[in-house]
Amino acid sequence: MGETLLEIGNLHVEFKVYEGRLRVLNGVNLSVQVGERVGLVGEAGCGKTTTMKCVLKILTSPPGKITEGKILLHDKDVLTMGSQEMQRVRGHGISMIFQDPTAALNPVFTVGDQLMSVIKYGSKGSLSKKEIKKRAIGTLREVRLPDPERIFTNYPVQLSGGMRQRVCIAMALSTEPELLLADEPTTSLDVTIQDQVLRLLNELVERHGTSVIFITHSLGVVREMADRVYVMYAGNIIEGARKEELFANWLHPYTLGLMNALPKLTGGGIAEGIPGRIPEYLDPPSGCRFHPRCPRAMQQCSQSIPPVVHAADDHDVACFLYRGETDE
Repeated sequence: MGETLLEIGNLHVEFKVYEGRLRVLNGVNLSVQVGERVGLVGEAGCGKTTTMKCVLKILTSPPGKITEGKILLHDKDVLTMGSQEMQRVRGHGISMIFQDPTAALNPVFTVGDQLMSVIKYGSKGSLSKKEIKKRAIGTLREVRLPDPERIFTNYPVQLSGGMRQRVCIAMALSTEPELLLADEPTTSLDVTIQDQVLRLLNELVERHGTSVIFITHSLGVVREMADRVYVMYAGNIIEGARKEELFANWLHPYTLGLMNALPKLTGGGIAEGIPGRIPEYLDPPSGCRFHPRCPRAMQQCSQSIPPVVHAADDHDVACFLYRGETDE
């Protein structure tokens, strides 16, 4: 096991709305080692993006509120950091690629202006304007944008969706962060452009030695991008393992449901879905939040929250179907 870069422990988040309080995150636990690529997979609405916003302290408050937990970056709690310290973290420690490049880029500023602002913010005045521009154009070239000098002067509206996403990747990597949060960065792109962007992102991450949390709802993407995988459901991490272990020996019934939902390209019928839907966070089910949809649910599942069990080496699962060494 390498050095731990990020550790999230027992993270609880709720949102205050007119009807009451939405209990969205319900004790999230995950960690990222230095240089590791971690996949965070789950259905839309399960709390993946909310978790990452907490890491960067950009959760809108109100209505959002972190009620419990810790987020340790190099053993220092992000949640207790002041504004200046968080500026340093966002400048060099952590960057984020958002899932919608159209919303992430300001339409009234050129690509060059926005990229130079990011580099200037991260350098804290240590670079001249000429050096900043040179680095910005070099970053655009690194993400394989054609004619980076021209792209530098373009507005986002003049670029295609794939080109805008490459600009967002360039902005995220321009400050050479330790940790990159990639929030479904290919969702709005067509399949062929998705593949190009994923391959590029993987190559750049390996070249820079950056740790990554890759957020997605696709196990196929996780299989290509991640070293270790966490499966999330309704605000809980319900299974975590090395990628090879998870795909060879999945344990949680929800993980099985995700596996069965994958398209079957070799014949064998139409991909299955998971009956039901993610529960309402205003009044979530008692016990295991997956039990109303689980084909193997027992009476105990509705009465208490299943503890995390070490089912195998570096393979944890939160399910009453398994017994082993409980993570206290």
